[in-house]
Formats: sequence, C-alpha cells, structure tokens
Amino acid sequence: MQQLNRRSFLSASAKATAGLSMLPFLSKTSLWSENMFFNISLAQWSLNKSFRNGTLDPLDFAQIAKKEYGISAIEYVSQLFSDKADDAYIRELKKRADDHGVTSVLIMVDREGNLGTTDEKERAQAVENHHKWVEAAKELGCHSIRVNAAGQGTADEVKDAAIDGLGRLTEFADKHDINVIVENHGGYSSIGTWLVDVMEGVSHPRCGTLPDFGNFRVSQTETYDMYKGVEELMPYAKGVSAKSYNFDKKGNCKEVDFARMMQIVKDAGYTGYVGIEYEGNELGEKEGIIATKKLLEKVGSKMS
Repeated sequence: MQQLNRRSFLSASAKATAGLSMLPFLSKTSLWSENMFFNISLAQWSLNKSFRNGTLDPLDFAQIAKKEYGISAIEYVSQLFSDKADDAYIRELKKRADDHGVTSVLIMVDREGNLGTTDEKERAQAVENHHKWVEAAKELGCHSIRVNAAGQGTADEVKDAAIDGLGRLTEFADKHDINVIVENHGGYSSIGTWLVDVMEGVSHPRCGTLPDFGNFRVSQTETYDMYKGVEELMPYAKGVSAKSYNFDKKGNCKEVDFARMMQIVKDAGYTGYVGIEYEGNELGEKEGIIATKKLLEKVGSKMS
C-alpha cells in the first residue's frame, strides 16, 4: 500500500467537491455564503424514521433535500435501501439527483460485515461485501463510502485486523477513485487515538475519517471526550458529520457546542461538506434538520 505521511493526509483531506444551493428560503443567508468556510449536506439518517415507515421514498431523497430544506448535497445510508439497491435502482437514484441539481457526497455503509474482525475468513467476506457499495458510490458520483472499523478482541488485535481489512478495501476503492472513510461509531473506533493509529497503519491517501460530533461512546460505562476526539480525527477527515440532538431557546444544541466543534474543524483546514445528522427526540425530523441547518449557518457565518 502507498505510504503517506501525516502532512500529506492533511492536504488530501482538505480537498472535497463543492455544491451550490440557490434556495435560501430557510434563512436570510444563502447556503453557500462567502462567509462559510464549509458546505452543508444532508445525511439521510436525519430522516431515517420516515424512510423506514414508508412515509418517504428513498428515491425522492434528492428532491426532498433540495425542495424542503434548500440543501444541494446528500449523504446516503445503505441500510435504508439495501434491499432495493440493484444497478437499475442506483441509476435511478443518480438520475433523480441529477434532475434536481443535487450532489451525491457519500454512502454510509452498514451491516456488511466487520472490517476489523479478527477472523480472517469473515474479514475477507466483509471486504468483498463492501465492493458493491464502492461501485454504487462511483455510479452516483460520490467521493467516498463511510465504513465501520468494528471487531471483537483486544484493542491491538482489532486495530491490526482493521488495518488489514480497510487496507484491502481501500486498494479496491482506489481503482474506482473512491475514498474509504471511517466514522467514530462506538467501540474502539470511538477512541480517537486508536482510530488515528488505524489511519496511520493503513497509510493510504484514499483512506480517511468521518469525524462525527456524537458517537464517542466506547462502551456502556466509558465515553471519550468528543472535542478531543474530533480534533484528533480531523487531520484525516474527508467528511464531517454534524450530529445534533436537542436545542435550547437560542437555537443552540444542548449536547454539543457547535461553535467549539466548528472551530476545531476550521483550524484543521477543512473546507468540504459538513453533513446534518439530526438524532434528537424533542423536535420532529423536519424541525430538527431546519434547526441544525440554521445553527450551522449561524456559526459558520461568524468564522469568515
């Protein structure tokens, strides 16, 4: 695998495709304001309840993002349409996105096996299971698939296995010009230093991270400092997930200091997409997405 030092990772992570939204109806500020150092995308998970219960059709995701939220970039979630995702379905997803002028950013891939499992046969199968999503991402015009570095065993055992699994998958993805990015998503992956070690072990320009503002629960009894974790993962970031939960009367997220988080993101030199991923329970999905978007715009406009 190609060797890459930490500085090269930082340079590569700052390069991301950009979109343009001409629908400022949700706020007085245009979505791609010159005052914003980042672009906003919408993670499909923010609407997972509506997609799961059939209220919304995954094929309409691009239209929903553009017309209802004024967002021109989307992040798919594989488990919300994996039972339908044949070649024809992926082509139709692409057509719908193109028809509405929406950029497909990435696919969050789950339930395809653990890339960090210490069982070599299972790990090889997990790598192969992800191939179809690399190909789907290529067809859609995404820059990455998001995967998980999960596995059972000691931290060192899972780290070594994850380096191997991610490395093999990244070599395949590289042939398709697709990145493989890992989210802090529970277990060892929610330990910033552990995931950094994995990144440095893979040491490939197409393998990076998707820092998530939440998801720093290591176990039922252990959590990792979210701000420290995001800061550690940002040098390898090819995407950022702005996880939001509940909001106070001033429109700030109660659980996450967005101003502090976005300063960390900016200080890392990142200028790509920041995906809205609402998971609160006090507001409905639509209201939560709008609240998160307004908060990102408010914070971003102050960071010129």
